[in-house]
Amino acid sequence: MIGGAVIAVIAVVAFVAGWSVARAFPREGPSIVPPARVETPETESMYAEVIERHATGVVIASPSGTVVHRNGAASGLGGTHAGVLVDGAVARHLATAGLGAPSGETIELYGPPKRVIVVSSQPLPSGRAVAFVDDISDSVRADQARTDFVANVSHELRTPIGALMVLAETLVGIDDPDVIERVVARIQGEADRAARTVDDLLELSQIEGGMQRDFAPVRLSDVVRDAVGRVAELAATSDIKLSTLALYECLVGERTTRSDRVERRQLASAVGNMLENAVKYSDPGGVVQVRVRREADTLEISVTDQGVGIPRRDLDRVFERFYRVDRARSRATGGTGLGLSIVRHVASNHGGSISVNSIEGEGSTFVLRLPMLEARTGEPDTAQSQNGHEGVA
Repeated sequence: MIGGAVIAVIAVVAFVAGWSVARAFPREGPSIVPPARVETPETESMYAEVIERHATGVVIASPSGTVVHRNGAASGLGGTHAGVLVDGAVARHLATAGLGAPSGETIELYGPPKRVIVVSSQPLPSGRAVAFVDDISDSVRADQARTDFVANVSHELRTPIGALMVLAETLVGIDDPDVIERVVARIQGEADRAARTVDDLLELSQIEGGMQRDFAPVRLSDVVRDAVGRVAELAATSDIKLSTLALYECLVGERTTRSDRVERRQLASAVGNMLENAVKYSDPGGVVQVRVRREADTLEISVTDQGVGIPRRDLDRVFERFYRVDRARSRATGGTGLGLSIVRHVASNHGGSISVNSIEGEGSTFVLRLPMLEARTGEPDTAQSQNGHEGVA
């Protein structure tokens, strides 16, 4: 139970907040004198409940500096290292506010994940003070993501555009057919690189924005085979085998599972990007294995490679836009750094998840999990010969 004095202070906090908003957004026209405020047990209880449920931490101190109220958000960090730092900041700024001066500071906690918390205080009537604790980590991460996105897009497009300008200048005054042929081939390669970046950006933007959502029952084995076909040429060029081991090992017989509420184009893009990533980070002569199986009410599509692997420090970041574990290798393979980010958003759009296990120097396994909202037997699988044994594309 919150004592009467605390409730009175909470009411004052609410009044001060309302007064501040009114000052910030003045209304034109004739002034209207509001009726006198009449505090009742009901309104006091309402104020207390609003502050208790607010996402911002609120700590109120008496004139003697004793904390008399702390809402749930302000107590959430209790018992943690971050909580100790925040409590220390709250105590300092309550003391300053108790002397009649507002104050504040920003605390950065280098996680992981990184957190940014703003602690501020204001003096209240009768010598009381209130401190506010705001966790602005999500806002800071969003701002940083936007900044990184613009910088990365600029870099990814500047590189091929700069190369195109140099190559075009090289052609001026050249009469040797062999030189012209080589330069034109380079120009085509750089133009393709820029086009892939733009295409991936558009695809990611559409998936993030919720477009292309035509959910319908699909035969997942067909989707996977389409994705395998999409990267077959790249795999052959890199001397990588694509193995569809037990493509539908979760089933027995001639029928395949059809899953409702799947966006086929998005899913094909996700699986294709998983396979393309595996091929690009595999060494010649390696094998990339794709498997589809059912676990209870979840469908799992996994892609395993025997490539360079991912350092532990990078595992949490590989799904970020433009993030690359090995930038030198990415430049050589021509990746845009958007493929795994597309996979993550496709998983999210379907209420699923994407995870990765990796051992540096041995390879990686990416697993896309989708919920089986409804599953039923469908038409006979035209590729039933691949069920239950290994095939190589």
